[in-house]
Parts: sequence; structure tokens; C-alpha cells
Amino acid sequence: MDDKESTIKKFQKELNSGIASLVLLGVMANSTEPLYGYQIARQIGAGQKEGLSMKQGALYPVLRSLENSALLQSHVEPSISAPPRRYYQITPAGKAAYQEWKKVWEQTRDYVDATLKGTQP
Repeated sequence: MDDKESTIKKFQKELNSGIASLVLLGVMANSTEPLYGYQIARQIGAGQKEGLSMKQGALYPVLRSLENSALLQSHVEPSISAPPRRYYQITPAGKAAYQEWKKVWEQTRDYVDATLKGTQP
């Protein structure tokens, strides 16, 4: 991997880590039912070449962090044919945080877009 590719990968990783919690809360806020990790990963496009790239293994620490912050809650459901699954759902505090974080994201996105276009707001 050359320096350019390395720099791009580093930037993408930093950018992804900064928005992963927002995206996860968005997925959960828009879900009508609890979801387990694989379902969440599919919805955010885990491993895609474009957009947010989050491997399933990186997903769980963010889910745990959101749960530790009381923004998500989880429960485990046993299964006869497979290992038990942990299902997550957003809490009222998570819904409120999502709405606030979404506003901050939109302001940040608009500022960055304007700056990149050379039309500072």
C-alpha cells in the first residue's frame, strides 16, 4: 500500500469512528423492532466499499458503548438451533440523543460542504 492509499484509509477510519454511533442510533431509531448485531450490520452496509465501512467485529464495541451510556438497551434470547442472540433497541434517552446528534451532524455537514465548495457559510 502506498502513502496515498494509507493516508486515505487512515482518514476514512477516523471519519467512520466519528460517525459510527450516530449511524447506529439512526438504524435503531428507524427500526420498529429490536435488532441483533448481524441485522444492524446489514442495514449499515458492513464491509461495503463505499459509505460507512464497519466490520461486524467493530460494531459490537460501539453497541456496548451506547448501551453503557443508556442510549440502547439489550436482552438475550436463547435459540434451540443457534447460539443465543443479543437484541438491541433504542431507549427514550437514545431517541433524544439521536435527534440532537442529527442536528449537530447536519450543521457540520453543511459547513464542511460549503468549505469544500469554497462558499463558506
